[in-house]
Amino acid sequence: MPLTFIVGIYGMNFENMPELGFKYAYFVVLAFMFGIGTGLTWIFRRKGWI
Repeated sequence: MPLTFIVGIYGMNFENMPELGFKYAYFVVLAFMFGIGTGLTWIFRRKGWI
């Protein structure tokens, strides 16, 4: 759900997309989303849900 929320907001703000103003912002956003997914997977495995 958190990744869907980020992508939903990030995808609709065409005028405020980070890569329009910052050179490496696209990769920062991808790394942030990857970190959230990795963190959630780690938490779920730790709780025994996976």
